[in-house]
Amino acid sequence: MKIVVCAKFVPDATADRRFRSEDNTVDRAGVDGLLSELDEYAVETALTVKEAGDAEVTVLTVGPEQAADAVKKGLQMGADAGVHVLDDAIHGSDAVATSLILSKALGKLEADLVVFGMGSTDGGMGVVPAMVSERLGLPAVTLGSEVTVDGQTVRIRRDGDTASETIEGTLPLVLSVSDQANEPRYPSFKGIMAAKKKPVETWSLADLELTAEQVGGSSAWTEVVEVTARPARTAGTIVTDEDGSGAAGLVEFLSTNKFL
Repeated sequence: MKIVVCAKFVPDATADRRFRSEDNTVDRAGVDGLLSELDEYAVETALTVKEAGDAEVTVLTVGPEQAADAVKKGLQMGADAGVHVLDDAIHGSDAVATSLILSKALGKLEADLVVFGMGSTDGGMGVVPAMVSERLGLPAVTLGSEVTVDGQTVRIRRDGDTASETIEGTLPLVLSVSDQANEPRYPSFKGIMAAKKKPVETWSLADLELTAEQVGGSSAWTEVVEVTARPARTAGTIVTDEDGSGAAGLVEFLSTNKFL
């Protein structure tokens, strides 16, 4: 079985995240980044399936040069190979263009099982798995809180607000998992060293038979018109209770700020 995990390189939530002034897109090259935490659950799912049977896991990412770190993390966790789609023309691509690039790469990889996380920690749209499944003409089994692969059958439990449902599909298919699906493993020292010898291919748009006009900001269906920096945090208000008026002062503060 060929399993491909679609992993995204995102700005580190603890870093100084910012937007590019020239086009209001997320600065992915000038800030610290990492494999999206939600995609770690997808990698773990793929590795669990691999360990239960005969499978090969490839980590696929689309992004700038630094996005190679997302592939590296997947390889350190235990994936067998990586593919990095790298092309300057991709910058500014929206979910529609991203799904096009991924579907072309997945077709070239001839994946039996495509695994996504439930969304990205920067965009948070969660629509790319469905878009990719539509482009590939494959069924989508999404948002699995529990995943079981039995031969050609993939079965998930999807947990909603009021009920859980069981959904299954037959390979090949597109799968996405939630952050309840498993506990992602930490790369071991052995895994980190082994990752250095694992094959990683770099593909351009031309390798996928795509043109610059089909992707990027110029073809995006959406545009960020304006970006405003979050204001600096101000000092908090301290309510003292030296004379027994603390409770009244707290109520007045909450009421004035419409917290009550």
